Amino acid sequence: MKSKKHTFRSISPLKVAILYIVVSGGWILFSNRFLEMTVTNQWLFFELATIKGSLSVLLTAVLLYFLLRWGFQELTHETHHDSLTGLPNRLLFNELLKQALAQARRKRGQLAVLFLDLDRFKLINDTMGHNLGDLLLKAVAERIRETLREGDTIARQGGDEFLVLLSEISHDQEALRVSERILGAFTQPFVLEDNEVYMSTSIGIGLYPSGGSDIESLVKQADTAMYYAKELGRNNCQLFTNGLNIKANERLSTENSLRKALARKEFVLHYQPQVDFNKGCIVGLEALVRWNSKEHGLVSPLSFIPIAEETGLIVPIGEWVLETACRQNMAWRAQGYPLMRMAVNISARQFREPNFIKRVAEILEETGMEPQWLELEITESIAMENGETSLEMLRRFKELGVRISIDDFGTGFSSLNYLRRMPIDTLKIDQSFVRDISTGDNGKEIVTAIIQLAKNLRLKVVAEGVETNSQWSFLKDKRCDEMQGFLFSKAITPQEMELLLSRLG
Repeated sequence: MKSKKHTFRSISPLKVAILYIVVSGGWILFSNRFLEMTVTNQWLFFELATIKGSLSVLLTAVLLYFLLRWGFQELTHETHHDSLTGLPNRLLFNELLKQALAQARRKRGQLAVLFLDLDRFKLINDTMGHNLGDLLLKAVAERIRETLREGDTIARQGGDEFLVLLSEISHDQEALRVSERILGAFTQPFVLEDNEVYMSTSIGIGLYPSGGSDIESLVKQADTAMYYAKELGRNNCQLFTNGLNIKANERLSTENSLRKALARKEFVLHYQPQVDFNKGCIVGLEALVRWNSKEHGLVSPLSFIPIAEETGLIVPIGEWVLETACRQNMAWRAQGYPLMRMAVNISARQFREPNFIKRVAEILEETGMEPQWLELEITESIAMENGETSLEMLRRFKELGVRISIDDFGTGFSSLNYLRRMPIDTLKIDQSFVRDISTGDNGKEIVTAIIQLAKNLRLKVVAEGVETNSQWSFLKDKRCDEMQGFLFSKAITPQEMELLLSRLG
């Protein structure tokens, strides 16, 4: 069932009631005056006034009945529909799904629930404003509705999430075909107030009866499959499988353990040296967090960092990393080791925290480390995410005296004009380009171009993932400033770092 547009929705019962009071009041006054002027017979005047009063009461009662009925319908509609898009809301969707499940059981049929989440919608809200974000949601709702079959239902789950009910399908592939049709509808840009906006969506599919058998499980399975679609790179659709259920349970277990990890002090820092090409000495360290979980053992950052990002746990974890790295650097200085720059990765969630700059300043003051020895590493996407807001954040860090590095440079989509305006100190060449130096896949050309760009912008350039002598020779020949990678050292514990520094010193 596609959602229908409601006519005269802008005319409220209250407006009609006010109009009736004004008109009827005027009519009563006018009619009384008219009778007084035209009817001289006292008895006839009384009869006509009585009839007029009875008609007024009857009309008022009839109108009141319809106004109450109309108001109840309006209230019912608002309770069951999304105020922005006019689509059924989650409450009505669940009721329709309940009815569809009952019908599918009787007919031994099949149905599907699609869970849609817009990709990177927050970026649109942050860069273009919430008004355009609302226009985009309405346009998306309309475009999805146009792709559906008669009898299908689209609802807004909330935020940038939508639900679709395919109440009758003959097999799984039918749900996939509808999902592919929805994905195809996003290939054309959305035109919002003369702005062209390209948007994609990730879709998860829950099936009855092969998957869930009730409302909650079907929606949950579709939600789980949608997250898997996100993990696979977004802009695709995925069917729920039992394997995904196992993966979702593992994810939940990891999240629960992650919440306890800070209190249990299960996080540790490893440090990877950054080496000056000309001097051949260590000039900086990158602090890398590791999680030694009591339940799961040593957990890869690739496994827990995305979960920490989604849950917001990355904020306290990131703060712990920043403070621990600064304290360690000062401890090494007190032991007589040479001054070293300490690089710390900053997540998107941390960067968006309103008091982040203040907290960095507090940590520097608490640990006693001078700002110029701290380097915050952010990715291109973080730097680009909020436009002028991000630029202002970077400027404030520069005023504080902290160094800024763009990590994994070359993998994002930063414009050269925007890059020129950013108050940064260092570009870090992504290790994928360094790896391609030895393969002939345009790696040499890309690395050369990045180094030359950094030189033109008077920025320091660091190559990540240097593992071979041929890579080292090429980078040195192209006047790359620094390198880090397994050729010199992997990320090591503080104790191992002290042994390395002692041996080199």
